[in-house]
Formats: sequence, structure tokens, C-alpha cells
Amino acid sequence: MTNSPEEADPATPGRAADDAAASPARGDARRRAGVVASLRHLTRRTAHMAASRAKAGAIRARYSWMPALQMTVAGVGAFVLSEAVFGHSGPIFAAVAAMIALGFTKEPRLRKIIEVSIGCTLGIFIGDTMLHTFGSGPITAAAVVFVSVMLARFLDSSSLLAMQMGLQALLVVMIPAPEAGIFGPFSRSADAVLGGVTAMVVALATPKDPRREPIREVSRAVDELAAALRETASGIRQSESREAWHALIRTRGIQPQLDDVHGAVTSARELTRYSPAYRRHRHYVRSMGRVAEQTDLAVRSMRLVARRAVSVIDHAALGDAATRGLGKVLDEFADAVQLISRAVGEPGPAYERRMEDARDRLIAVAMQLHPARLRVDTLEGEAVVMLVRTMIVDVMIGAGIPAEEAADYLPGLRKRSPPTGTMPVVDEES
Repeated sequence: MTNSPEEADPATPGRAADDAAASPARGDARRRAGVVASLRHLTRRTAHMAASRAKAGAIRARYSWMPALQMTVAGVGAFVLSEAVFGHSGPIFAAVAAMIALGFTKEPRLRKIIEVSIGCTLGIFIGDTMLHTFGSGPITAAAVVFVSVMLARFLDSSSLLAMQMGLQALLVVMIPAPEAGIFGPFSRSADAVLGGVTAMVVALATPKDPRREPIREVSRAVDELAAALRETASGIRQSESREAWHALIRTRGIQPQLDDVHGAVTSARELTRYSPAYRRHRHYVRSMGRVAEQTDLAVRSMRLVARRAVSVIDHAALGDAATRGLGKVLDEFADAVQLISRAVGEPGPAYERRMEDARDRLIAVAMQLHPARLRVDTLEGEAVVMLVRTMIVDVMIGAGIPAEEAADYLPGLRKRSPPTGTMPVVDEES
């Protein structure tokens, strides 16, 4: 059978006409497919962001129910007490002062509660005084608000506190003064004092273990340090500098966690110092504070270790034996750090047992930290070992080993005079 001319030659006028007619349809189909793909991608991204925000919100809510309950009890309690004790009608400033004093932090700090209570009381007192002296009006309101905001900035760096105190001072001037009571024109100042006292009582009497927040924050920071050590060890063993870079990025990201650690430990110290219900936890909280402080120092050293490890890997400055030795000792170091995290999470008798195990592991690692024992014979490799030596002393002190004793566990070093034209080497002390 003989094909038609149109079938034999695709460039015939008939085929060209069909292609011309089909081309816009194919273009429209491609555009529709692109739009659908973009919408699907946008939908997936939106769903992922919504899920992430919901998860983060659920976590915040789970850890914030106690502060919310404290603020509720303090605010309502101060309002009711002012009505019952002072006979004031609608003592809104008692509730406001109590809630501002507590604030919405993970753990109410007693010193901050005292400072903010005094600040609120002074702000209201200044407003009452100027209102009683100069009367109400825009000029008086402006002066009261300015002084209150400046006082708030003096007491605390929080912009929210300045806004709250400024608004409170403005309300003092704008809201008509209550009928004279037992405190005369300073009834609202007395309400503020009552609100601050109520906030203090609620913070001290709330049945909450002050160790819980430090345990969570310290454990997270120590776990991140252990993970950075493992990533560095993996990078050295595999000669993959990207792993060491991951460790460096991880340690840089630990700093916000360390800030949370210091805040939680400070709050726990205050509660165990002033609250009779929590004084039995003072020793444990002091130990937690020591772990937190030394972990901060160790993380700073870990950044240097990770940075130097990247350089060592990129320049192939370690032999096979040194790679195995240094990687192994870093993994053992991470295991010891992990034991500290477990000890922190088990207050009571288990804490001392776990910490004793961690000290033994740390001592075993420290005794290996000598370039010759790790078969490290290059200047760059020796620099990494020296940094790890500094870091492990910080961790040992955090685990409860005295500083002088911790340094004694490290192998001694002495410099040997090299032949002319060679780099100095480090040898183990006899």
C-alpha cells in the first residue's frame, strides 16, 4: 500500500496546518499543568507551615499553663482581697499590678516580681500624687505617662513592661478617682501594693517543683553538646568536613538554649532560697547551676574544636591511625556527656550514681588526650587535641570534679627541641 503524500512527508501543508492548530492547545495544557503544580506546591507549603505553627503553639501552651494559672489567681485574688480588706469598690489596679508583677515568663523570678511590684506601685503613686496636686488634664497625663515609662525602662529592659506601666499611669489620670477610703487619695496606690504582695505570695506558694524547668533546659543543652561531638567524630572518621560544619552550626544554635538554661536555673535558685517548701532542693539546684555554667564554657570551646576540625579534614592533616584515634576519643567523650544529661534528668539518689559514672568516663577520656597516644603528629591535629583538652576540663568541673584535680588527669606535656628547620613537636612527659 502506498502512503498518502501527507503521511509520507510530515512537512506537507496539511500536517503543518494540524500542528499549527494543536500548538496553542499544547501550550494551554502546559500552562494549566504549571498552575496546578504551583498550587499543589503552595498548598503543601501552607499545610506544612500551619502544622509547624500548631505544633509550636501546642508546646508553648503545654509549658505555659502554670504561669497562666498563677496570673489568674494573683489578679483575681488581689481584686477580691482589696474589696474585702480595704473596702475599695472595683480595685482594678490591684489586679493589674499583680498580673504585671508576675509577668508571662517560664518561671517567675522573685527579684523581678519585687522590682516590677515596686515600679507599678511608684507609677500609680506618682499618678495619684500629681493628680491630687495638679488635677486632671492633658499636661498632667503626659507628665505621669512619661515618668512611668522612664521608670519602667530603668527597672527592666522589657518593652512590654514600659507599655503596661505607661498605660496604667494613663488610666490613673484618666479614670475618675475613687471615693476617699481609709487611704484617702492614695487608695489606688494601696491597691498596687496589695497586688504586688499577692503576686509574691502566689509565686512562693504555688506547688510546682522548681527543678523541672532547669532539668528540661539543661538536658537539652547537654544533649546538643553530645550531638556536636558525635558529628565532629563522624566527620573526622569519614574525612567529611560537612559533618564538622554541621557540628559548628549546631553549637552556634545552642546559645539561645543556654540563655534559657541560665534563666531557669536562676529562678530555681531564688525559689529554693526563699520558699520554705523548696529549700530541700537547694543542693541539687546548685549542682544544676554548676553543670549549666560549665556547659556554656564547653560549648564555646566546642565551636573552636569544630572549626579546627573542618580545617584538619580539608587539609588532610591526619593519618589513618590519628583519624581512628581522635574519632574514637570524641565518641567516648560524647558518651560521657550523655551520661551527664541522664544524671540531670534523674534528681535524687540516681543523680549521684549517674554523675559518678559520668566522672569515671570523663577521666578515662582525659587520660587519652595526648597527641602521641592518639597518633597525631601534625601541628593542625595537635591544635584540635589541645582544644579538646581544655573542653573536657570544663565538662569535668561541671560533673563535680575540682578544677585542680580535673587538670591533673590530663597527660603531661613537654616541648622537645626540634632539629633546625623543623616544626616543634609535643612529646609525653616521662
